[in-house]
Amino acid sequence: MTLSRHNIFSRIADSDDYFIVNLLTGNADILSADQARQVREERITDTEEFTAKGYLSDEAEETRLFRRRYADFIDARDKDEVQLFFVPWYSCNFSCSYCYQEGYSNVHTTPGSEVVDAFFAYITKEFAGRKKYITVFGGEPLLPGNAYRAVVVRLLDKARESGLETAFVTNGYSLADYVDVLKAYAIREVQVTLDGVGDVHDMRRPLKGGGATFHKIAQGIDRALDAGITINLRVVVDKENLAGLTDLARFAIARGWTKHPKFKTQLGRNYELHYCQTDQGKLLTRIEMYQELYTLIQVHPEILQFHKPAFSIAKFLFENGSLPSPLYDSCPGTKTEWAFDYSGAIYSCTATVGKKEEALGTYYPFVTRNADRIGQWEERDVTSIAECTSCNLRLACGGGCASVASNRTGRIQSPDCRPVKELLEIGLSTYFVKELA
Repeated sequence: MTLSRHNIFSRIADSDDYFIVNLLTGNADILSADQARQVREERITDTEEFTAKGYLSDEAEETRLFRRRYADFIDARDKDEVQLFFVPWYSCNFSCSYCYQEGYSNVHTTPGSEVVDAFFAYITKEFAGRKKYITVFGGEPLLPGNAYRAVVVRLLDKARESGLETAFVTNGYSLADYVDVLKAYAIREVQVTLDGVGDVHDMRRPLKGGGATFHKIAQGIDRALDAGITINLRVVVDKENLAGLTDLARFAIARGWTKHPKFKTQLGRNYELHYCQTDQGKLLTRIEMYQELYTLIQVHPEILQFHKPAFSIAKFLFENGSLPSPLYDSCPGTKTEWAFDYSGAIYSCTATVGKKEEALGTYYPFVTRNADRIGQWEERDVTSIAECTSCNLRLACGGGCASVASNRTGRIQSPDCRPVKELLEIGLSTYFVKELA
């Protein structure tokens, strides 16, 4: 018996204890310094327990288990719900400092009824028998004006006819004006972005031509929550605004959002995607973002009332008392996510939508599919990416984002590596060591 190739082992941040995690067998333990020394030296004394939990394993048996769990993963994914993004236009009323669509050359127009009908005809046929829902994306999908509102209503009417829930990704500026429309339909959630409180947000996400946006967005969130609409508040962070997360947390707590059953949050890293940031010096790497967040939480624990960071699988383990299933693929593109725009083009995901050179086919005016390119996306997982095959972190990382990987290397079948070990070091400290202190 030898130490498993899937063990993730390291010291917990700000602690004398260590951890060992094995996603393949679904076990995790906190180790003493003496136990950790045995792992480092590969001289385990309690071989019975380590073998039972899969930290010590027979290579052939482990390979068989890897294949069984992989088959289970594929089977579950094939039955999973599909998120279908629809972009009715790329127009936007904001001039965000990090807009990743800024360099796109899409014509700003609104789709006719024939385009909307073609979209629903395509997804009804192509995803027949699959659980699915629609997310309306942009640009900014909730623009003011009768022409824009008419398209939104038509999309919602068609979704209701198809028995589908709808979500929206919006900057939130006109959300209050749309609440009366949205509450009449099956709305799964509305994602709204706030990057801080007051001037911090307004500097990053002003109106085109200038103008503050924070207070109007906050009012829209209030109104949506009052109407029973789920709000998924997203904060896009970089070096410019991460420290302001404390003030945003306090604002949300004082506003009563964090206690509302329809309120949830997510952090989005401002990162190297297409045209996201002309000033690369403002960007944080993934581990830099979480390390700074970890430090911030030690001083301002109230942040956890607003947002509990995932820290890889640490939050999941804390909240569920068990590990998630092995992650053979973390990229949903063409598997459980597709994107479509008003021009009739089909894309893999929101990271590629609008980039004409990355289109995978069309649903209007006629249906086409680039089978070779779609196949490259569909086949990508940790078993097909050469760099992943010998990595002990792969079942927690899943190979990362295919679009980011392709932007960097020119190959979809390349990894976008996640700092799993380092995230677990600070995550287990946050949710286990600090929680118990």
